[in-house]
Amino acid sequence: MAKNETPRAWQRMLSGRRLDLLNPSPLDIELADIAHGLARVARWNGQTSGPHAFSVAQHCLVVEELLAQIEPKITAQERLYALLHDAPEYVIGDMISPFKSVIGSGYRDVEKRLQEAVHLRFSLPAEIPAALAKVIKHADRISAYMEAVQLAGFAKAEARKLFEEPPTGSAHIELMPLPVEDAQRAFADRVSALDVA
Repeated sequence: MAKNETPRAWQRMLSGRRLDLLNPSPLDIELADIAHGLARVARWNGQTSGPHAFSVAQHCLVVEELLAQIEPKITAQERLYALLHDAPEYVIGDMISPFKSVIGSGYRDVEKRLQEAVHLRFSLPAEIPAALAKVIKHADRISAYMEAVQLAGFAKAEARKLFEEPPTGSAHIELMPLPVEDAQRAFADRVSALDVA
């Protein structure tokens, strides 16, 4: 790189799109790229049991399912927000929360811009309504608890301190990490089903 040249801030996607991380356009966001990337990003930095990593794509499917359990009258659009809640990770990866805190606002700014572009790509308002964001975060923390206990080696007492235990009486979800291709297909199919609903 030449001395005065600006560092590259874009990522080439397999679709051929060139996604600018500083100014992402919804026109450069493709479902195939999101599904491909999220199915290959491991939750817990890959520190989970089983023959396959538990992917962010699979996590997003669990969060959407949990949201429907928490709020049975949830709309397809609200479910789509839940399914896409970690979509920026298809290009920036899944950083564990403690490391996000260390990095600070720069990471969060990029993540927010990408999230808004993803929302616009799927005809959602860029800003998620605050009440919905709160209930999706609740489902996200329940999923984290289940993943921690079932896959990541946490004791229930330890997981209870860090995440949110599923409410009493809620349906149990057995987590089984899927092969990459299966997680990719399941995520893409679910987004497609909700996007036309």
